[in-house]
Amino acid sequence: MERITISMDDDLAQRFDALIARRGYSNRSEAMRDLVREALEQERLAHEEGSDSFGALSYVYNHHERELASRITRAQHEHHHLAVATMHVHIDHDNCLETVILHGATDDVRAFSDTLCASTGVRYGRLHLIPGGVGGGRHRHD
Repeated sequence: MERITISMDDDLAQRFDALIARRGYSNRSEAMRDLVREALEQERLAHEEGSDSFGALSYVYNHHERELASRITRAQHEHHHLAVATMHVHIDHDNCLETVILHGATDDVRAFSDTLCASTGVRYGRLHLIPGGVGGGRHRHD
């Protein structure tokens, strides 16, 4: 194992230590390794063509928006090879929260997510990508 040393100002170090405590790390080294791993995976997913990933796409939409719920459902059916599961929550009288679990080529997962989030009536959307090879196995239902 290679040892590296970093310097950071006191405020940043205190905030990092608070993060470590909240997440339950036993030491700074393991927390730093996890941060570096995450940054490297996100960089790889952003630039590697043909990569496979899982995505958790969460979005809030106004279910009164004309035909929006039908358009969202239709989009998920048209991309059934990507959409693995959906959870739907009623936030209030007007708004719903959905989370769609996606799996496929990272570019396809991103494109689907971008299109859905850009739909009129979708108020907020965020995609969280997880590398497809994280578990070591590859089991597709195509």
